[in-house]
Amino acid sequence: MSRAEASPAGAARAGGAADGDAVHGDAEAHVVRAPSPLWSLGLLRSELLTTFRRWRTLALLGVLAAVPVLVGIAVRIETGDGSSFGGGRGGGDEGPAFIAQISNNGLFLVFTALAATLPFFLPMAVGVVAGDAIAGEASAGTLRYLLVAPAGRTRLLFTKYATVIAFCLAATLVVAVTALAVGALLFPLGDLTTISGTRITYAEGLGRALLIALVVAASLVGVAALGLFVSTLTGSGIAAMATTVGLVITVQILDQIPQLHALQPYFFSHYWLSFADLMREPVYWDELVKNLGLQALYAAVFGSAAWARFTTKDITS
Repeated sequence: MSRAEASPAGAARAGGAADGDAVHGDAEAHVVRAPSPLWSLGLLRSELLTTFRRWRTLALLGVLAAVPVLVGIAVRIETGDGSSFGGGRGGGDEGPAFIAQISNNGLFLVFTALAATLPFFLPMAVGVVAGDAIAGEASAGTLRYLLVAPAGRTRLLFTKYATVIAFCLAATLVVAVTALAVGALLFPLGDLTTISGTRITYAEGLGRALLIALVVAASLVGVAALGLFVSTLTGSGIAAMATTVGLVITVQILDQIPQLHALQPYFFSHYWLSFADLMREPVYWDELVKNLGLQALYAAVFGSAAWARFTTKDITS
């Protein structure tokens, strides 16, 4: 759904200017209103509706939902004769090791699907949405009108970032919920064994699955901030999306080069699979905390850079 297709009420979502925000060029706003929380909520609501109604967004969510379906079907076919699924390292340290346990308990499909989508599919989807946040408006010629409404640059940028974070959560939950449904349909459910060898109840397993999904969503916060910053650098939505996805791929390649081991702990993807530690008993928190702290650092650095760029650039489209 393009901005041109939005209703007048949608255009009005940008009401309420933030103090100190100015629009350069012909779009200068001469009347400044006091900030209103209701206007901010209306702007956020409109951004969420616009984002999640786009065919591109729905297609991305559809691809993410297909991953656990394909993994579940593949494991079901492989284990149809009663044999165990090969290739896993039950009790290993990495997330993909959960695939060996799917045939014993369908809940492990949730962990496997998240481990399979986190390295590429999830960050790619987030990169597309974040990269298009500002640059997409500029290329469509609607960014200047959003600011004239007026939304205020700081408020608009914050709303865009909040929308991308909402997409991170929605995309992760789509993977987790689809995997839970497919796992329940194709495999038995019940108490499960952690990778430490202890037994936990199915209810506790569901709780950990939800916590893992939230951690995975939080792991994408850094990519979201990076994509938003890139989006403020160009007026082409396609260029911003391609650049963000390219950076995600490049960083993950660099994270696999042994000679760069001194730098790798600072790459946003380095601790992504640390969510597997939530399936230990007791839980190992060290790398989980490092991951969340690193994502917060990326969000602060690139969020500030995006704000500095967006609030000082000339808006011509």
